[in-house]
Amino acid sequence: MSAEKATTTEKIAKGIAHSKLILIGEHAVVHGQPAIALPFPLVGVEATVEHVPGSIQLDSSFYHGPMTSVPSSLKGIANSVEATLDYLKLPAKDLLIQIKSSIPPGKGLGSSASVAIALVKSLFSYVGKQYSKTELLNLANIAETYNHGAPSGIDTLTITSGSPVWFEKEHTACFIKPSDDFHFIVADSGRIGDTRTAVESVANLLKKAPRKIQRKIERIGELTFQAKHALEEAGKSFLGQMLNEAQKELESLGVSDAGLNRLIYFARQEGALGAKLTGAGNGGCIIALAQNEVHSRQLAEKLKQVGAQAVWPFVLSKQDGE
Repeated sequence: MSAEKATTTEKIAKGIAHSKLILIGEHAVVHGQPAIALPFPLVGVEATVEHVPGSIQLDSSFYHGPMTSVPSSLKGIANSVEATLDYLKLPAKDLLIQIKSSIPPGKGLGSSASVAIALVKSLFSYVGKQYSKTELLNLANIAETYNHGAPSGIDTLTITSGSPVWFEKEHTACFIKPSDDFHFIVADSGRIGDTRTAVESVANLLKKAPRKIQRKIERIGELTFQAKHALEEAGKSFLGQMLNEAQKELESLGVSDAGLNRLIYFARQEGALGAKLTGAGNGGCIIALAQNEVHSRQLAEKLKQVGAQAVWPFVLSKQDGE
């Protein structure tokens, strides 16, 4: 599923976006440290816009009705749509907006950012206008700001990329070229995480014990630099060690719960080179690094058997770097 694809006909316009996941650097990235994020093409969003007279109607699996009455969980998306319409000088009426998503929400996979990006693309396509990367990110980040308070921006950036992203706040992002194929498994714990609450909990810890928590945040930053080295040169065994070390720090920050830990420890027991939570934590997903393709398939099956709600094996290919 291409991150940049958008098509249109006379009566209907479409925008699609893939998902994303954080490999390493969760929480620390909010406080100025780097993070590495991976495009995740196995799940995604398709948004379509068509001319239907009347007020703007939103049709999704979560809500059907006028955009002015969306529940709070979709308010960020509505804000992004309104800002895009204003930017494109389109009146806020006479549209049916449909959202089809295969991304489970609240699991750290960038669901809200993917929806926002697909919608912005579809609206640009509706008026036959090309978007720049900057326009796309700015308009989609309106939704992210509403949903997450002070988002890092890593979700929208990675969803619009085909390559692993090295991200630091206030720095220009760059892309990582993997030296090998890395076989990962993402497993869904079945429980929704709350990004805003998790981010706030770490911020509160930082206020209460600034020196101690700052050291942990900086440690995650160091591990992220090492993980970049592993992707580019040192290889999968070293990367696995970095993922395990990062998980220790995330546990000490209180963002990894018993359900995530159970899947993480099980994956390691079954031969994963490394495993950790991905995303904000306290629910959501884990990511495990398999030894090879065969091991990846075997580990995915075993994670299903021990209660993972959904499992996605995928490959970060050495062809994926820009």
